[in-house]
Amino acid sequence: MDVRQADLVAEERRMASVHRYAVLDTPPDGAFDRVVALAALVFDVPVATVSIVDSDRIWFKAQHGLPDGIGQVDRDPGLWASAITRDGPYVVPDALLDPRASGNPLVRALGVRFYAAAPIVTADGHRLGTIDIIDVRPRELTAKQRTMLTELAAMVMEQLELRLQTITAVRAERKLRRTAEIEQRRLQTLATTLQRTLVPSALPDVPGLELAALYHTASADLVGGDFYDIFHLADGRWAFFLGDVCGKGAEAAAMTSLVRYTLRAAAHADPDPIGVLQSLNAALLHEYSPAYPFYCTVLFGVLTVSAPGVEPAAVEVTLAGGGHPPALTVRASGTVEQVRPVGGLLVGLMDNPNFATARVRLAPGDGLLLYTDGLTEARTPGGHLFGDERLLDLAATLAGARAPDMADAIMRVLTGFGPGLTDDTAVLALTLPLPSPKVSS
Repeated sequence: MDVRQADLVAEERRMASVHRYAVLDTPPDGAFDRVVALAALVFDVPVATVSIVDSDRIWFKAQHGLPDGIGQVDRDPGLWASAITRDGPYVVPDALLDPRASGNPLVRALGVRFYAAAPIVTADGHRLGTIDIIDVRPRELTAKQRTMLTELAAMVMEQLELRLQTITAVRAERKLRRTAEIEQRRLQTLATTLQRTLVPSALPDVPGLELAALYHTASADLVGGDFYDIFHLADGRWAFFLGDVCGKGAEAAAMTSLVRYTLRAAAHADPDPIGVLQSLNAALLHEYSPAYPFYCTVLFGVLTVSAPGVEPAAVEVTLAGGGHPPALTVRASGTVEQVRPVGGLLVGLMDNPNFATARVRLAPGDGLLLYTDGLTEARTPGGHLFGDERLLDLAATLAGARAPDMADAIMRVLTGFGPGLTDDTAVLALTLPLPSPKVSS
C-alpha cells in the first residue's frame, strides 16, 4: 500500500469515528459552549471554537466570538484542516508570514493573525476535530499554554464520550418494554454513566504517596454533585481538589463539569490555590444569574513530595477552602487535626468570598483526609447526626493506616447508615507511608 492509499484508509477510519459519535449538525450544547468561553477567557483571545472535521468542511460544535452566521467553513488548508493532521498542538504565530496559513480565505476575511489548536482524540487514536483559539494579533504559546490547550481538548473528548454513552444507553433502553421496572433501570443506568464522568476513572500514581478515593451514592436515580480529582502540574507538584455543588440531577452534573474544567485549567495557568478558587468563583458568577445562583463548596490544594531518597521524607500541602468542611490530618501518633483555612465562603455567590490558605506538613505515617458533608450529615440508626465528633473519633482509629484502608473504613461506615444516608459522599485520602524496615545483612 502506497502513502496515498494509506492516507485514504486512515481518513476513512477517522470519518467512521466522527460518524460514530453522531455529533455533526447537532444543536448547541451548553457543556461545549462553556469550554470555548473558558478557552477565550484563559488565553485572552477574542475567538475560540470546538470544531469537528467532516470530509469536506469544518463544522463548529461550539464557537465564541465568530461573526453571526458562521457555523462551518470549507476544509481549506492552513488552519483547522492542517491542525487535524497533527498529533499535538498546532500553532501559527503569524498567519500572514506562514505559507501554510496565509492562503486560507479566513485569514483575510476575519483578520486572523494567530491560530492555535489541539486535536480532540478518541481513545483509539482518531482525531475528530480540534479546540481552537484565534487572535487578530501575532503571538506565541508557552509550553504551559500548549499543555492547557491539550487539556481542554481532552475535556471536550470527555464530553463527547459522555454524550455517546448516553445516546447508546437510550437507544438500548428504547428496545426494551416500557414498564416501570425498565424505566427505573434506564434512569439508573443513565445516572450511573453520567456520574462516572464527573470523577476520574482512576487516580494517578504519585511517587512517594498512597492515594485512595471513594464515591458513595445515596440514590441510584439522581446524579449528585460531589467531585474530586488529582493531577500533575508542569512544575512537578501535584494539584488536587474535592467539593460539592448545590442540587442534584442534570443541572448539578453540568455545573460539576464546569467546576472541574475550570479548576483544572486555572491550576495549569497558575497553581496558586487562592487564585484558582478566585477563577472558579468568577466563572460561576459569569455563568449563572443572580436570580438563579449556583454555588459549590470546595477544597483545592497543591502538594510537594520530597524527592525519593531525601531524608526526612515529607509532603508539604497548601490548601485553600471555599465553604467546605475542613480536611483532617491523621497523624501516625493518633492525633487528628482539622485543617481549616480561615475565611473562605461559598464559591459562586459573591464577588469577594475572602479565600485563604492553610499549610500542613505530612511526615511518614501521616495522612490527609478530605470528605463531603454527606458523611457528617448522615443519620445513625438511632436518628442522630453522625457529625464532626464521630468523624474525628473514627479518624483517630485510622492512625498509620494506608490510604486504601482509610477509604475502606469510611465505606463500611457509609453502608451502615442505610436510609439515614440522604446525600452522596466523596472521600479522598492521601498518605505518606512509613519506610519499609531495613533488612540487616
